[in-house]
Amino acid sequence: MATSTEDIGTILSSLAAQSRRPRYAFMVLNLISEVADARGQAGPFVERGEAPVPIRDWLCEQLMPLSSRDDRRRRLRDSVAAGLAERKRGDGPVDEALVEAAVHERALAVGKTNVSRAVTDLVRAGLVRRHYAGWCRDHRNRGGGRHAVYTVAAEALSALRRRDRLL
Repeated sequence: MATSTEDIGTILSSLAAQSRRPRYAFMVLNLISEVADARGQAGPFVERGEAPVPIRDWLCEQLMPLSSRDDRRRRLRDSVAAGLAERKRGDGPVDEALVEAAVHERALAVGKTNVSRAVTDLVRAGLVRRHYAGWCRDHRNRGGGRHAVYTVAAEALSALRRRDRLL
C-alpha cells in the first residue's frame, strides 16, 4: 500500500482523492470491515439470518435504507406499477406485493453496481484487495459462477476497529 492509513482522517483523504463518492465508499469499507475476520477477509458469503448471503448482496441490503426515502425510489415504484398494470391490461388492480418485490429487485441490481464501483475505488485507494472464490464456467461475464471476496488492508482494518472511537 502506498500510503499509511493508521487513522480515519487518512482513509477519508485517500478516498477523497480516488472516489467520486468518498462517503459512500467509506460506508462500504466500514461494512466490509464489520464482517471481516481477523485477517481482514470478508466473503464470499456473510452468515446473517437463516442462510448465507453473498457479500455483495449483503452490502446492498445494508445500504438499501439510504435510498428508500429517495424520490428516485418513488419514481421507480411508479414506473414498475405502470409497467405491471400495462401487462395486465385492465384485469384488475396490480398486486402491491408484486410491485414491491419488483422494485426491491431493481433497487438491488442498482445497489450491486454501486457497491462494485465503491469497491473499485477502495481497491484503487489501496484499502481493499478483491478476488473471486468459487467455481468458474465459460461465460462472457468474467465473474460468472464466482463470488467476490474482499480483504481490507491491515492498517485500515486497525483504524476502523479501534474501540476508543465512535465510527
